[in-house]
Amino acid sequence: MAIKLRVTQVGSGIGRPPAQRRTLLGLGLTRRGRSKVLLDTPEIRGMIRKVQHLVRVEPVE
Repeated sequence: MAIKLRVTQVGSGIGRPPAQRRTLLGLGLTRRGRSKVLLDTPEIRGMIRKVQHLVRVEPVE
């Protein structure tokens, strides 16, 4: 069974560098308060690390 993560956007992408805005879009986050459930893969972890100041991550059971 694959581990899943709930990623919630808590900070705005407005005024952020374009790379961070594209990373939020890549995670499927378009505005504050939105959440996505994603598989816990090294690629997703890297994207989360890049915008860790804009998102909250919780494990999903």
